[in-house]
Amino acid sequence: MTITDWLMLNMRRLGEAKVDAPRRDCLVLLEDTLNKDRAWVVAHPEHTLQTDTLHKLDKLISRRINREPLAYIRGKAWFYGRFFEVNPHVLIPRPESENFIELLKQLVENRQQTADSRSKLQVIDVGTGSGCLAVTAKLELPHAEVIATDIDEKALEVAQANAKKHRINIILLKGSLLGPISNLKPPTSNLVIIANLPYVPSSLVTSPEIEAEPAGALFSGKDGLDHYRKFWHQVSSLKTKPKYILTESLEQQHKDLEILAKNADYKIAKINLLTQVFTLSR
Repeated sequence: MTITDWLMLNMRRLGEAKVDAPRRDCLVLLEDTLNKDRAWVVAHPEHTLQTDTLHKLDKLISRRINREPLAYIRGKAWFYGRFFEVNPHVLIPRPESENFIELLKQLVENRQQTADSRSKLQVIDVGTGSGCLAVTAKLELPHAEVIATDIDEKALEVAQANAKKHRINIILLKGSLLGPISNLKPPTSNLVIIANLPYVPSSLVTSPEIEAEPAGALFSGKDGLDHYRKFWHQVSSLKTKPKYILTESLEQQHKDLEILAKNADYKIAKINLLTQVFTLSR
């Protein structure tokens, strides 16, 4: 069977299973299995696939037909120009979450123009999951100290694997949200908290793929804000509060999130798509 024959057959199979992008998924699985890039695969439609290759591909396609997320099948996901290891213990990184890194870099750029730049920046990633945000923050801002927390031991193992993969050192702490770092006492102006917490309302299931991801990393009660309520309550109790807090939420949640932040003495400074920047009011 040639690449063209295989593509035609399995694009149809994925289409019948109502997979969103059958051609893309087929090409990605071909690239991974053949260890070739997209350009090579597309340029060699007449290439004959060997029997063992076909067996491997059939197993992968069967998993995708069952609506297992492509990232879990591959064991990796693309985020901010790099691959990160993923498995069913962690949420698959979303492209929109790259806004955290862009906003963080903007804050650092602004900081360099002030007296704050004389002391070390500390970034805390709350609910790190795969560690994609914490690891990327360290790669993009190598002079910063990066701490990442998660309540799930298996998630922390994935985060550690990604830190090792990208050859950086971050501090990983187990616990619920801000619990592990509640006694830290860094200078307020040099601490930024990233909180990409679950915010999907429990009734909002948009695809079978979402149901394959860890529910605790996605859903957060009826209105999707249960985790943020706990988070902002913890923030209000911190001995030393960070100058900036970055969050992610749906547009319809923005007003309620601003109220939660206000009760913790924070105000909205910027909104970039789904990502918000809060700054200490006083």
